[in-house]
Amino acid sequence: MKLIKEVLSANSRAVARAISLVENNGPGAQELMKGIFPRRKDSLILGITGAPGTGKSTLADQLIGRLRQKNLKVGVVAVDPSSPFTGGAILGDRIRMMRHSTDTDVFIRSMATRGHLGGLAKAAGDAIAILEAAGKDVILVETVGVGQDEVEVVKLADIILVILTPGSGDDIQAFKAGIMEIADIFVLNKADQPGIEKLEIQLKAMLDLGLKDRRRPPIVKTAATEGKGTERLVREIQALAAKRESGDLAARRRKLLFWMLRDIVREKIFDLLSRRITEAEFSGFVDRIYKKEIDPYTAADELIARLRKMPRKDQGEGAGKNVNRKNRPHRNRRSRS
Repeated sequence: MKLIKEVLSANSRAVARAISLVENNGPGAQELMKGIFPRRKDSLILGITGAPGTGKSTLADQLIGRLRQKNLKVGVVAVDPSSPFTGGAILGDRIRMMRHSTDTDVFIRSMATRGHLGGLAKAAGDAIAILEAAGKDVILVETVGVGQDEVEVVKLADIILVILTPGSGDDIQAFKAGIMEIADIFVLNKADQPGIEKLEIQLKAMLDLGLKDRRRPPIVKTAATEGKGTERLVREIQALAAKRESGDLAARRRKLLFWMLRDIVREKIFDLLSRRITEAEFSGFVDRIYKKEIDPYTAADELIARLRKMPRKDQGEGAGKNVNRKNRPHRNRRSRS
């Protein structure tokens, strides 16, 4: 496949086309990924997450600069909210990283969530694999910033940075289960603003209470708009990556692949079901549930039973040309590339 060869040669246009292909679930997307996966390099994947307004994009911009000073090739998957009109990404993250757009060893891609919960685009895992195959040493994955439940990034990243800032409402409210438990490094951004010391004290107290059986993650203070603290942050990332090379990183990567395989299987099952039932039939089940004629679990069992009756010849990729696309909410519109 010509596109695979071009991706492996780090052709930026080919990388963009490949990501668009998997993002839109276009013809040949599965064959592309079958060829891409065995050719990936072991990139370091950094997840950057936190509430909106904490400066994730500005921090990512500074990290790109620091990593390029070390001659490392960098890929970025910046997940933006979906446009309500086109389904595409609003591209705010890419705008903040424009100074790197002419660097051939930096590839930045904005992706729309398209309604996918957890702060990540549905095709983000495939995009990361494509960037790995293109030879990127470090891949930054910046989530959309949806709040406390933004924990999906743990499925994709080797090391996770959780960004916090002072003066953003009830600080204690941020220190809850979920997003606070996934951090490998805490970044207290906007450290030049009042309240940063109070935030650090609160964070340490909460971590000492909640992480009794774990080592407290490093806490790094930064002022991303000025680049302050980012050099130390890179050192902490590299130190953590070096420790994990001994075995922890491999264990986490296996877990990432476990989640990816589970998601692929789940999607394929839904695709198979979509070939067996029309939108009208599905709506009929909904009407029966609404009228209390049947419960959702029995309805689900009846739907799954149809898969067992499906002829094997109908189960391959591309089978069933009359697939009910309206029941597949995530990949039904093209995004900007």
